[in-house]
Amino acid sequence: MKVLISVDMEGISGIVHPAETNPDRHDYEQGRALMMADANAVIAGVLDVEPTAEVWVADAHGSFRNLLPAELDRRARLVRGKPRSLGMLGGLDEHTDAVLFVGYHARAGSGPAVLAHTMSDAILDVRVAGRSLGEIGLNAAMAGHVGVPVVLLSGDDAACAELSDLVPSAVTVAVKQAIGQAAVVALHPEEARERLHQAAVEAVRARTTVPPLVLAGPLEVEVDLHSPYMVDLATLVPGVSRAEGGRTVTFTATDFAVAYRLVLLLVQLASIKPG
Repeated sequence: MKVLISVDMEGISGIVHPAETNPDRHDYEQGRALMMADANAVIAGVLDVEPTAEVWVADAHGSFRNLLPAELDRRARLVRGKPRSLGMLGGLDEHTDAVLFVGYHARAGSGPAVLAHTMSDAILDVRVAGRSLGEIGLNAAMAGHVGVPVVLLSGDDAACAELSDLVPSAVTVAVKQAIGQAAVVALHPEEARERLHQAAVEAVRARTTVPPLVLAGPLEVEVDLHSPYMVDLATLVPGVSRAEGGRTVTFTATDFAVAYRLVLLLVQLASIKPG
């Protein structure tokens, strides 16, 4: 059995502010320690159920270099660094049996939700076949494209609701309740880890009852970008065109893998400053 655990940071237990998720800020090391502990709790839960499982852990926040290799459970393999073709799902393939999302957050524009965004502050919304998808939906559908279900998510209550709307049978763990973009009511980290461990046990045991999220192509995709300059750059990509108004681009993807990779490319283009 192969399990992929994708670990983001904004939804980690106790984290509430960008200073705890940004390597240049003073609270980052504290946030990093919380991220490590949540990841290890989930790894332990998976291996309690399936001691011989191959567990891959994808560092899925920012630079993808947040988890400390020497502090990760030694039974797991760590996927870190970028760029990589599957972004937050590095390590996913057709041999994967289940994906678990740890420390995920709600999509841009939702709320109250802690540190809600979609890929970067440059993206205001992504709509696939008319449905708004954040990182949760985009990654769940990418896993579903290769036939793999997302069986667990941890994050705030808004993130949990977002996955439950897409995959009702998945297990969710709300480690904090959002009051606003940077305010929460949080569980004690030790309590959160106990719940994460137990939820991982439950999710892996029930994995065969959770269907993959499959969005069949062709797919019409709309991406709302933060500025008209970003739209100008995006339309240099073959197949991407400007919609009415100054901030939206559209394209047709033959399948979800194409849609996913194009969204990742648009995120990178959006980081280019006017020169």
